[in-house]
Amino acid sequence: MFVYCDNAATTPLCKQALEAMMPWLETGYGNASSIYKLAREAKRALEDARRTAADCLGVAAEELYFTSGGTESDNWALKGACELGGDARRHIVISAVEHHAVVNTAEYLQKKGYSLSEAPVNASGTVKPDALRSVLRPGTAIVSVISANNEIGTVQPIAELARTVKEFDKEILFHTDAVQAAGHIPLDVTPDVDMFSLSAHKFGGPKGFGALYIKSGVKLPPLLHGGGHERGRRSSTENVAGAAGLAAALEYMTGNREAFAEKAAALRDKLIGGILAAVPYCRVTGHRERRLPGTASFIFAAVEGESLVLQLDTMGVAGSSGSACASASLDPSHVLLAIGLPHEVAHGSLRLTVSHANTDKEMDHVIQSVKTAVERCRSMSPLWNAAESCPVEGFLRFYE
Repeated sequence: MFVYCDNAATTPLCKQALEAMMPWLETGYGNASSIYKLAREAKRALEDARRTAADCLGVAAEELYFTSGGTESDNWALKGACELGGDARRHIVISAVEHHAVVNTAEYLQKKGYSLSEAPVNASGTVKPDALRSVLRPGTAIVSVISANNEIGTVQPIAELARTVKEFDKEILFHTDAVQAAGHIPLDVTPDVDMFSLSAHKFGGPKGFGALYIKSGVKLPPLLHGGGHERGRRSSTENVAGAAGLAAALEYMTGNREAFAEKAAALRDKLIGGILAAVPYCRVTGHRERRLPGTASFIFAAVEGESLVLQLDTMGVAGSSGSACASASLDPSHVLLAIGLPHEVAHGSLRLTVSHANTDKEMDHVIQSVKTAVERCRSMSPLWNAAESCPVEGFLRFYE
């Protein structure tokens, strides 16, 4: 049996997206910026996709700009906001649990002379309004807080946080990385949210395609320069098939969101309960209630996350030790350190992300596989063998 439990890394392309894309890959290959019939048909499809996606997100079509994905959208939001702010606004605020697309962009800007502050999180990975307010200052250009964390699944109170920022200074731009949230939970697209990013492959659409919402009136300068596509704000020949796939996947997920979320959450809770019961000395990370429907994340004593993932792979279970975008790094997750886990504990992480397409039988297989994999990893660990003989005096107390 093969069980896919890494939907936070990517989701399978849904048939609705594939069917929507095929005409624009085969016969409708015209360049949407040309003027003959084949091109006009492609342009019409592009704008139809924009309207469909915008309707699903509850925004105006002219506020949605297509990009190559979440990373580009995040880069555009932060770099554009800093350019827009000029010399008067040289300060950036991000949360301590952002995706690397935001973290690394902010650090790049810091090297360019901008000051950078991180809003701390509590043990569940939640940014509290007071914590965010404490790092705001006159001259802040942008605040970026992730809608739902890609590692531990905690959902942030975005509407409240955005309101906090605007009460401090209405000229500060508020951006949220909604890559993990879009299509799975309702987005807090209030008037206080200026921008949000999304990526199609996180909700059944194609890889390499996404969007950035830019609220009407926000004059964000372009990130890419060229032929003036996307109303002069994002140059590059339009990916009509990608737009069609994103819109179809988003429409499918949004139309079934409540039912899909309910099923995914039931499977997630079964997974969490089963693993906690089957495996001693493990803990769940992230907020237990305000979390993504399909995200179950754990830490295990005396286990290396990468070894655990490889063991699970031999049993037909695809999981992750954290963000797929940083899986090659030997450093512990900055998200797990931010929620207060010790360095050595953060290395023992496992993220299992399920969807409505998974089954109860698959969860039974995953629970048993995790139990077996942890036992195998611990049997080879000198640290475990030493600690098991005296758990009260050792680090195992942390997991009780």
